[in-house]
Amino acid sequence: MNLLFLTIVFPLLGYILLSLSRERISENVAALIGVGSLGLSAATTAWVGYDFLTHTPESGAFTQVLWTWLAVDGLNAEFALRLDGLSLTMMGVITGVGFLIHIFASWYMRGEDGYERFFSYMNLFVASMIFLVLGDNLLFLYFGWEGVGLCSYLLIGFYYKDAANGLAARKAFIVTRVGDTFLAIGMMILFRELGTLNIQELMVLAPQHFASGSFWINMATLMLLGGAVGKSAQLPLQTWLADAMAGPTPVSALIHAATMVTAGVYLIARTHGLFELAPDVLALVGIIGAITLVLSGFAALVQTDIKRILAYSTMSQIGYMFLALGVSAWSAAIFHLMTHAFFKALLFLSAGAVIIAVHHEQNIFKMGGLRKKIPFVYACFLIGGGALAALPFVTSGFFSKDEILFEAYAGGHSNLLLAGLLGAFLTSIYTFRLIFIVFHGEEKTHAHALKGVTYWLPLAILLVLSTGVGALIQQPLADVLPAMPSATAGEHGKHELEMVSGGIAILGIIIAAFLFLGERRFVTALGELAPARALSKLWYNAWGFDWLYDRVFVKPFMFLVHVLRHDPADQGIGLLPRLTRLGNRLLVPTENGQIRWYAASFAVAALIILSLLVLV
Repeated sequence: MNLLFLTIVFPLLGYILLSLSRERISENVAALIGVGSLGLSAATTAWVGYDFLTHTPESGAFTQVLWTWLAVDGLNAEFALRLDGLSLTMMGVITGVGFLIHIFASWYMRGEDGYERFFSYMNLFVASMIFLVLGDNLLFLYFGWEGVGLCSYLLIGFYYKDAANGLAARKAFIVTRVGDTFLAIGMMILFRELGTLNIQELMVLAPQHFASGSFWINMATLMLLGGAVGKSAQLPLQTWLADAMAGPTPVSALIHAATMVTAGVYLIARTHGLFELAPDVLALVGIIGAITLVLSGFAALVQTDIKRILAYSTMSQIGYMFLALGVSAWSAAIFHLMTHAFFKALLFLSAGAVIIAVHHEQNIFKMGGLRKKIPFVYACFLIGGGALAALPFVTSGFFSKDEILFEAYAGGHSNLLLAGLLGAFLTSIYTFRLIFIVFHGEEKTHAHALKGVTYWLPLAILLVLSTGVGALIQQPLADVLPAMPSATAGEHGKHELEMVSGGIAILGIIIAAFLFLGERRFVTALGELAPARALSKLWYNAWGFDWLYDRVFVKPFMFLVHVLRHDPADQGIGLLPRLTRLGNRLLVPTENGQIRWYAASFAVAALIILSLLVLV
């Protein structure tokens, strides 16, 4: 366990080496450094995890203090790494799935400009996420939190020569910064009230200091929630995620499966003791998740870009995790986080393979018939799509999603349960809509076969993990997170709910087959109706949130920028020197060296003074 720090050192070292050797090394060397550094980190995680599970400390956690980071006026922040069941689970996802994504990226990015730059950013991205999950205090966590925000900006805007990609990167950076500001305020409240930012100390001191539902604990957790919805792309800060597809496809896989969007879920789970003292805020977490998963499900129904469909599906699946957190199903949320990492990485990497095969085309309606050209990718999409749609018993997504639905049922949250079932229905429709359009029907764009072990090996491993095999992985969360509602409510009704949810998933697939297999005449006729066109436009534009924010925030801000473009404050400060220069110009002509002018000036001045004396 003393080797824990190496999980961060290896990707950081890879980042440094690649940054210092850009355009000086070959692609093979760059791939060796970029992929190899993360492989070493994953191997270290496996070794440390084995040591931790076989020699678990009595406290249930191992803390490695490296040095004191800050010691200022009562704020003592140590540079310390904390390993427990939750952080170990997250580490396995980050380094394991991240390593597979890096392998695939070494194939996908061949021949691209900036190959070394790409892997340097990817290494830094993973290192920042490891910082985030291993930090034993909120300040250390915030350091990694900002790191993943920076790396997302660099990677989303990787193809910076296209201005649209730069706009997408800035949008992601700015929107997530709003959430980061909320998180910073929450940290300030907690430090002011409790005098520490150490997470374990906060969990102990909070119940002693705050009454349940008191004002300051509500405010602190509300601010933490603001940070979480920003990073995890939940309502109302969800607008950045779909545009983040501007980056290379492996970046999308890393953001959606192993790093950034899971940060908000981790934050709430890690600080669960605070949220339990704020039941109203905790209920809001579940409501936000339920609304987001339904809204994003409808949005995904009408998208035409293969990556944007998967982006909205991520938004929806993170919504399920928030729903689970809101009903105190902490372990179920992390369970779904893990299985989602498997099948979402599989789907994004498979989408990348499709994009390469059809010469970088991303519009699904310009594809078709690809199951014959790339049958292995078709199989990957069937398994990954089945897991996303929670196909009963054979996919990992079924077990984790049904765990969340049952916990909502066991906790008596019927409205959230109904939202979850509706989201499952929408998910199965839009997922198999994508599969049927892309892989069935007539071929519209010529596709070529794909080769290379770095292409098929990561997909093959993720394919296996996306089946029921992935659901067999046991997460060591019992000593970290509280028991779930079903622990007291029992298992009554679980099998019935599984049958209902499984039936809904199958029904969605049948409807998708009816609508999108064959000539799709019914869909075409339906699309010609005015109400359908209006709804399609609304959903395609993700319910108009970008339009709303543009008019409420962006345009007023740009108007103020235009009004203040000359900086009135600076103009006001510059008024004094301008008056001085004006006075100087007025008085300079009086200094002319003529005695008669000076005598007349004295006479006029004396006359003015005498006149004033007489008047007084």
